[in-house]
This record gives sequence, C-alpha cells and structure tokens, in this order.
Amino acid sequence: MSSIPSDVYASLGLAGPGAKTDKKDESMGQADFLRLMTEQLKHQDPLKPMENSAFLGQLAQFSTVQGIQDLNTAVGGFASAQNADQIMRGATLVGRDVLVPSGSLALGEDGGANGVVAAPGPGTVVFEIADANGQPVRQISVPAAAAGEVAFAWDGNDAAGNRLPPGKYALSAKHSDATGNVTDLDSYVQARVESVTVGSDGLYLDLRGLGTAPIDHVLRIS
Repeated sequence: MSSIPSDVYASLGLAGPGAKTDKKDESMGQADFLRLMTEQLKHQDPLKPMENSAFLGQLAQFSTVQGIQDLNTAVGGFASAQNADQIMRGATLVGRDVLVPSGSLALGEDGGANGVVAAPGPGTVVFEIADANGQPVRQISVPAAAAGEVAFAWDGNDAAGNRLPPGKYALSAKHSDATGNVTDLDSYVQARVESVTVGSDGLYLDLRGLGTAPIDHVLRIS
C-alpha cells in the first residue's frame, strides 16, 4: 500500500503520521507573573530599588489584563448560551407557518397562498400575481375600510379559473384612494418553515418554495 506524502497533510493543515501534536502553552498566568515580579525584586539594584508606584502600577496592569480575560471568557459563555437558545427557538418553528416580507408567492400542488399588506388608508388594494416570465396570471382587488392590515387569499387559479402549475410567482400590491392616488405597498406572505439553518450572523428559516429568510424577519407565527 502506498503511503501518503507528508506535504499533503501539511497542505490540509493536519499533522502527518507520527507527528507530535503537543503544543506548549505560551500564555502567561498569574503564577508566572508573580514569579517574574519576585525575580525582578531579587535582582534589582539595592541602591536604586523599584519605586512603590512602579510596583503597584505593574500589579494594577496585570489585574486589568486578568480582568479583561475573565470578562472575555464570561462573554464567550454568554454568547454560546444565547446561540444555543436561538437554535432551540428556531427548531420550534419547523412545520409551522410564518408571515415574512416577500415579493413572491409559493404555489404547491394543491391549495393556494395568502398574505397581507398595510394599507395607508381607506380605498382599494389591487394584488397582481405574475408567472416566472413576468406575465400577469391573476389580479385580486380587496377593499380597505381604513388604514391597517388588509389580507388577501389566492386559490391558485388564473383569471379563467384554470389551476396553475406549482412554482414561484411574483406578487405586487398597489393601493388607490378615493382621489385616485396610487401607492405601492410592501407585501407579506405566509410560508411553511421546513428547516432551520445556522449562519455566521444568526438563524435562517428555510421556507417552502421561497428560499431562506432571517429569523428576525418573521412578523407572525401561526
């Protein structure tokens, strides 16, 4: 059997066969500092001894460094606990529906899709749904009695009542008031959480048919 060259292990950042992995701890602890201070006092010039202020300054400096190290350890432990708690909270969302900001709708083999917008006032909200080619397939008008949340529901059919194929559809919404003013609105859609991904900057929810969204984008859980 041919052996693996040691440079292969080195290129991967690994130790080759038989290599020693023991590393010497080069950090300076409290005992090392006190030993150094003792040697410094033993070998100082008797005619020019260390001043009390210099001695106390070194002690204070060491205490400060030691305190920062302890604080970093405590903060690191807190961050780890917080990450674990966030992962557990994200895991409880798997299989549930969440409301997230999105300009897309996911249509499955059956059923429809729904969501909400925030109307700036009374009037009419028109939702337009388009396919992957940008061609409009359905338009839904919903009256808004006052400023606030306006919900919509799409059954998955086109304007002629034909069932559309499953996939991702674009969604846009516009509000028009009694004077004819038209305002573009941000849309929020409901999607099922299929899994949770741990990223370097937090948790991401894997939403069915929509992709991923940060957990802090969730507006409502149902």
